[in-house]
Amino acid sequence: MTEAVLAIEPEISEATLTVLKRRYLQKDKRGRVVETPGQMFMRVASYIAAAEKAHGNDPGVYRDLFYGIMARLEFLPNSPTLMNAGTDLGQLAACFVLPVEDSISGIFETVKNAALIHKSGGGTGFSFSRLRPKDSRVGSTGGVASGPVSFMKIFNVATEQVKQGGTRRGANMAVLRVDHPDIMEFILCKQASADLNNFNISVGVTDEFMVKARTGLPYNLVDPRDGRVVGTLNATDVFEAMVKQAWHNGDPGIIFLDRINQDNPTPLLGEIESTNPCGEQPLLPMEACNLGSVNLAKFVVEKKGKPTIDYASLGKTIALAVRFLDDTIDRSIYPLDEITAMVRGNRKIGLGVMGFADLLFALELPYNSDRAVALAEEVMAFVQSEARKASRALAQERGVFENFDKSVFRNDKDRRFRNATVTTIAPTGTLSIIAGSSSGIEPLFALSFIRTIMDNETFLEVNPHFMAVAQAQGFYSEALMEKIAKTGTIKGMTEIPESVRKVFVTAHDVSPAWHVKMQAAFQKHTDNAVSKTVNLPRDATEHDVAEIYTSAFDFGCKGVTIYRDGSKANQVLSISGATAPQDRFSKSVRQRPETLEGFTTRMKTGMGQLYVTVTELDGRPFEVFATIGKSGKSTTAKTEAIGRLISLALRAGVDVRDIIDQVAGIGGEHAVFQEGGRVLSIPDAIGRVLEKRYGRNGKKKVNNTLTEDLCPECGHVISHEEGCVTCHSCGYTRCG
Repeated sequence: MTEAVLAIEPEISEATLTVLKRRYLQKDKRGRVVETPGQMFMRVASYIAAAEKAHGNDPGVYRDLFYGIMARLEFLPNSPTLMNAGTDLGQLAACFVLPVEDSISGIFETVKNAALIHKSGGGTGFSFSRLRPKDSRVGSTGGVASGPVSFMKIFNVATEQVKQGGTRRGANMAVLRVDHPDIMEFILCKQASADLNNFNISVGVTDEFMVKARTGLPYNLVDPRDGRVVGTLNATDVFEAMVKQAWHNGDPGIIFLDRINQDNPTPLLGEIESTNPCGEQPLLPMEACNLGSVNLAKFVVEKKGKPTIDYASLGKTIALAVRFLDDTIDRSIYPLDEITAMVRGNRKIGLGVMGFADLLFALELPYNSDRAVALAEEVMAFVQSEARKASRALAQERGVFENFDKSVFRNDKDRRFRNATVTTIAPTGTLSIIAGSSSGIEPLFALSFIRTIMDNETFLEVNPHFMAVAQAQGFYSEALMEKIAKTGTIKGMTEIPESVRKVFVTAHDVSPAWHVKMQAAFQKHTDNAVSKTVNLPRDATEHDVAEIYTSAFDFGCKGVTIYRDGSKANQVLSISGATAPQDRFSKSVRQRPETLEGFTTRMKTGMGQLYVTVTELDGRPFEVFATIGKSGKSTTAKTEAIGRLISLALRAGVDVRDIIDQVAGIGGEHAVFQEGGRVLSIPDAIGRVLEKRYGRNGKKKVNNTLTEDLCPECGHVISHEEGCVTCHSCGYTRCG
């Protein structure tokens, strides 16, 4: 290894190092971290580069090159590659699609295979469209079928029991064709937010359906067993049901099956029926795909005093990334032989981008502008062109993919590719945290927010581009950054120059129309699909959702996902410019499970012995019951009321530290001394119990602009983006 390579040390912050230690860096049998970020990248680079030997190349040369683009944070592969390369597990792909056949044995075989994939760190997509409708006759038993949704519940329970490689539970995508007789049950299957919690769901719609939905015409429902027409529905009614349910809580999404299959590179091998969990990777049954992302923020240089994109350096990184991903196919240990055969037969890879919002900041372009949309097309056209060029070069060196003669390229001498597809815009979730960049092609979720390093250690994080501008223009202050962190946006802050406010927009500053335009711009030059979320303010209407679906179809997107702020049952805050103050707290309160565990603490107060019982759900406080002994009825009633109100706040998602801040220190008539200090009152005593158990950071927790339910690991709110959920505080994500 050359000294130049050894000198490349990743620039990793303390917060990012914590994320890496939690999920990516190797540990010994006692759970102690035994590698550095640099050693992780070297482990991955060495393992992947070993594939070069079979093609007559020196693995050491490519090890150094692969290490360089990762250590400089110019390119990162999907999470399973970073986690598993060079380990006994060796499964390096993120995305899988499995078939669901219309038989009990076929269904449960797929359940088993999905469990193996989840255990190895992958996510799975399924089309349930082949299953016979509910109440159909089952010939072998004389009974009746229970339908696709009932079997989805079995898949969901199985997923709950398998934790992915020690990192997270598996994620699933369920697709049902819009012409399946059970489509209405499917559309409503996640009406209760807690149902099918390990599934994203999408309706697979056809061009015919979308046309008829505009005109109120009926369309046919088809029995998948024999293709018989078994009924009709009004297309507009079904479309409106999809829209209403998505408005309600974000599910279902929508995928455009005909548009997806227009780009199917191997139609002779079958029709694409489903995608991976976040929708960006359409795949044939038993296919998998290796993904990676180039960090656009790393390719901005100064020319003649102005920032510009260094396309020459970007092109070199793209070529290396394509080679890396192709080598990954040969080095990955797939969980099923059938998957290995399909993957190596088509050799699909998905190179995408992250840091697009950072790129726009550097070039001083507002996300919601025609210039930004034009730049998106320009950048992705370049990525696509360079990736295809690299794949052609690999084909000359190594040969075309095995199923080339069954592909749409077979008669085109200029499209002799090593890989059936080369580009995908995938979620970058934790990868963007490692790279220190914005996520995928999304606008920034917040310009300033609170990052959690340890359980109770937090600090203010400010976007570096924004901080540099604020300091250069003289309006930076710690107080202003803390103010921004309360909402994440600078919209309406007149103390900041208008020119700055125009450029530094965040997700909720961007109207839905611009979200869709941006997705379409990237889709235009992407082989596979684009993972993106169209974020809506809480007061958005069902009509707004319908407009998004129809415009996504008109613009040539392959699918679309929406999320209306505050629509999830566990959401804490809903903060956006259009939200009235009285609507900022979600009115949804989590239902109490039948059984909860907890603890009881006794504390002496001036009004008598106080008994505080706290129940917990997923390691967090859920309810508080407080009783006071030998006291008057009035005091007893007030004590019970305090407990009930705290319970209501906890079940509505309010952070326990905020509750501690409110009740601790409240004075009363009869303060008493006991071990640990003076107890001022009954509410002060309850605050002390909670603080002792859950800690206190000394100041109120700050929330982000884009919020969803609470992070299961750190308790902060989660942002909804890239068709997934990500905690920017601690790095938790269900994908990417």
